[in-house]
Amino acid sequence: MMQARDHPKPVLRGTGTIAIVEDDPEIRDLVTMLLRREGFEVLAFEGSAGLFAAVEFERLDCLILDLMLPGEDGLDICRALRARYPRLPILIVTARSDSIDRVIGLELGADDYLAKPFNSRELLARLRSVIRRTRELATSANDQGEENFRFNGWLLRGSARALLNPEGRPVTLTTSEFDLLQVLVLHAQRILSREFLIDATRGRGADLIDRAIDVQIGRLRRKLGDDPREPLLIRTVRGDGYLFSPTVVRC
Repeated sequence: MMQARDHPKPVLRGTGTIAIVEDDPEIRDLVTMLLRREGFEVLAFEGSAGLFAAVEFERLDCLILDLMLPGEDGLDICRALRARYPRLPILIVTARSDSIDRVIGLELGADDYLAKPFNSRELLARLRSVIRRTRELATSANDQGEENFRFNGWLLRGSARALLNPEGRPVTLTTSEFDLLQVLVLHAQRILSREFLIDATRGRGADLIDRAIDVQIGRLRRKLGDDPREPLLIRTVRGDGYLFSPTVVRC
């Protein structure tokens, strides 16, 4: 396992900085070569020890995380990182055939997933999509200035990418959760299909299962205190999609 002294703190340059956690040396080397050829600064690790010791996560553009690691669970790593760095873009990679692992990864806050075996074109497309969404969200927040949205006592602050509950306390959202909530708020009291939500949050043509949006909706409901059995804020319209029911006021 690589030690911290082998990997100085990364400096952002070029297209961006990517960290890879992959125990298979052949795959790790191939992905590293591919990304460096595309202009990325790449930090590669065979496990989490070197990753946690060497990387400034706030400066990463994306983390590519293998789920099947010897002696440790990629899902546990994802959970720990998401708790500490809610806006870190995470692309999980799995060779497991059961889609439940992908769903769990999304429930833990991963931004996207990629199944092995994958080709270089698909990896680059998904990676760039995750990075683009993150950067567009930051740019959109800056462009909107101090435009905020209130609903049922909650405050969504566009410029700060922050959500405050009715008591004024901040509620931490991942980048993808904020993106989804923003789309719902901007289209309040309208039925939005899963396909629309995928296009609006992931980009047109994104290869995602409907279940991915259901997972994100479930995470938002929990953070908004919306009872999943009888939700009042984000209602399920059977066969059609979702409806954000509160009246939204721009402020």
